[in-house]
Amino acid sequence: MAIIVLAACGLLVSLVQTMVVPLLPLFPQLLSVSPSTASWLITATLVAGAVSAPVLGRLGDMYGKRRMLLVALGLVGTGSLLGAVAPGIELLLVGRVLQGASFGVIALGMSLIRDVLPEERVGSGVALMSSSLGFGGAIGLPITGVVAQFADWRWLFAGAAVVAVGQILLVLRLVPESRLRTGGRFDAVGAVGIGGALLCLLLAVSKGNDWGWASAPVLGLLGAAVLFALAVGRYELRVGSPLVDLRVSARPAVLLTNLASVLVGFAMFAGFVLATQILQAPTSTGYGFGLSLVTAGLMLLPMGGAMVVFSTVSAQISRLRGPRTTLVLGTLLLGAGNLAFALMPGTVWLLVLVTTGTAIGAALAYSAIPLLIMRAVPEAETAAANSLNTLARQLGTSSCTAVVAAVTTAFVVDGGAFPASTAYSVSFAAAGAAALVATLLVAVTPAPDNAPDNAEPGSPEEHGTTQDGPAGDGARPHDAPRGTVARRAGTDGEARPAA
Repeated sequence: MAIIVLAACGLLVSLVQTMVVPLLPLFPQLLSVSPSTASWLITATLVAGAVSAPVLGRLGDMYGKRRMLLVALGLVGTGSLLGAVAPGIELLLVGRVLQGASFGVIALGMSLIRDVLPEERVGSGVALMSSSLGFGGAIGLPITGVVAQFADWRWLFAGAAVVAVGQILLVLRLVPESRLRTGGRFDAVGAVGIGGALLCLLLAVSKGNDWGWASAPVLGLLGAAVLFALAVGRYELRVGSPLVDLRVSARPAVLLTNLASVLVGFAMFAGFVLATQILQAPTSTGYGFGLSLVTAGLMLLPMGGAMVVFSTVSAQISRLRGPRTTLVLGTLLLGAGNLAFALMPGTVWLLVLVTTGTAIGAALAYSAIPLLIMRAVPEAETAAANSLNTLARQLGTSSCTAVVAAVTTAFVVDGGAFPASTAYSVSFAAAGAAALVATLLVAVTPAPDNAPDNAEPGSPEEHGTTQDGPAGDGARPHDAPRGTVARRAGTDGEARPAA
């Protein structure tokens, strides 16, 4: 039951992230704001999620992943409730910022799966949770369409709040806490520095098309992001318990997988963003099908169903051939699907077929990536590592959004009312190329080495302790092999070494 509950948490995350997208063109009229102001309903969640994900991941490694999962769900529920009662854009933006904590739910859930399930069930659990993201995105579109057409949009936020409360109760009852702890102090300076770098970078990427890529604000933000990154990188290499262990993150098995994740996020999100636009575009454009929002959402349901079905297939492939093989297959399918999209399918059913094939590739890739990350990092750092990988995928999706916005405004028809077919072809070709480059990166990624770097058999480091003790000021996670832990908490709450 723990797997099902955690997968349901992933479903909530995808619903929270996608439920505002179809309503974005309506919010300027509904809230009496400009379109650029309404776009902050997306940007605010993106930035808040990128900052909160590594923080929640590190706190989960330190104090308990289930505990931080409950905190994240509580923030999502609070933000959803604020959105339901918000009288204007200001309070609604606060609610969307709190909903950004949902980004940490995925990494914490996947790390819990590794910690509390038998090893033979980890692959299928991670695959199911990964597929829940795609399924939630697919069903979110028709749900949003139905609610927007027949009821007030605030019911979307109210429903998300109710679901968040229900999931908190289910997690409390059915999901055990991980006994794994790293100890140490929380790296507040690193959190501020990484948060500043991410804030500047994502603001520049998400608003570059609106403000101008060569404008002073965008260039200034990119420069500030570089300075923040250099400063925080130097600091993280010196601190005893860093928020992100750069030495582990710089290992080829981790670094190349994260780079591939950026490209996979880019390739996957193109279909999510553009397929529904093509279905809803009028037939006068020469490529659109003139469907309503509800009908277009229903046509994309096979995409979500394929991701759920192939999560099981992906777990079997990873068990038999390894997750790298699964990821290669996924990226190849993503590349082929996006290149097929670039040819602009001439019928609805052909478009649905291409969309489903792309979704299968996304399911395979998204299910394999966390397994590769968890194999390549110490067991005590899985939440932080998965949070960083979640951030990498989010950078890919935000970059995809920026590229698509730039291309679709550069090629237009009907006096600029709709993007031209060339805009979609270029966008999908870029996504296909990203998937193929990801395939090459995965192919050259070396197998991870989880052996301790400097620990001798029987040494304190091998058992995850230091001279200062597991929770001492000098405690630092080590590169423990699978099956060992840095610190386990007993039922009385006291820290004790693993048996």
